[in-house]
Amino acid sequence: QVQLAESGGGLVQAGDSLRLSCAASGRTFSSVRMGWFRQAPGKEREFVATISRSGGSTYYDDSVKGRFTISRDNAKNTVSLGMNMLKPEDTAVYYCAGTQGYGTLQAVKDYDYWGQGTQVTVSS
Repeated sequence: QVQLAESGGGLVQAGDSLRLSCAASGRTFSSVRMGWFRQAPGKEREFVATISRSGGSTYYDDSVKGRFTISRDNAKNTVSLGMNMLKPEDTAVYYCAGTQGYGTLQAVKDYDYWGQGTQVTVSS
């Protein structure tokens, strides 16, 4: 089992930057592929980004490519999501997730562990 806890959400203006962090505990963190998802009101949870176990490979949804950066620190058991040039449509609850699976997994069902989420609100 892996326990995940997100932090860093808040209310910002369009064009601002924000950095989310996720602290992991339990199973060896470096053995788990990590990802970020988000869920806006009335919408399904959607994929944002994923990072390989070593941190050497990342993959992003087209909607955030070039603006968001996922990274991890296996020594500190943390994964982060740097968000630049934020838009009102980025408003959502952001979830940190982990999976024992392999590949650039983008489906909610592919992830085994979830945090409680952190709210990000971008005003126009």
